[in-house]
Amino acid sequence: MKIKRTIKLPQDRFFTQTIATVIETGRYAFLKNWVQHAGVSTYRHSLWVTALTYRLARKLKLKVDYCSLIRGSLLHDYYLYDWHDKHKGLRGHGFKHPAISYKRASEDYMLNEIEKDMIVKHMFPLTPFPPKYKESFCLSLCDKIVSLLEIFRLVKDE
Repeated sequence: MKIKRTIKLPQDRFFTQTIATVIETGRYAFLKNWVQHAGVSTYRHSLWVTALTYRLARKLKLKVDYCSLIRGSLLHDYYLYDWHDKHKGLRGHGFKHPAISYKRASEDYMLNEIEKDMIVKHMFPLTPFPPKYKESFCLSLCDKIVSLLEIFRLVKDE
């Protein structure tokens, strides 16, 4: 098996313009300061998850709100702290960060119901309620795939 060193972002105009509306505003650039898994920044992780979620939905020809799919995916880990820092006192990051991410994202962005559901439920089954929308299911699956690729060092930050 050939190991990919990075996940390429889609280059179509819709994708690039939609991600720009998020990553160029709010506190999104701060995600570069924190590691998600195995040396990959939260910024890069979120972009990779978004790229995979978008590609999966397109490949399956899903009838979804692609703008919400991209925005919700980009903001799914918008918790804005170093979850590896044991001195901060935050325990249960896997269970708590979806709600924190939603709170922080809603401070910086106008979110619709699909985007809220995506952010709050992306850790299902660690979160108590399953995703309500196809966009949320896609995100939940792709987040787990990308996380595994990062943990097993099959991809790395550029």
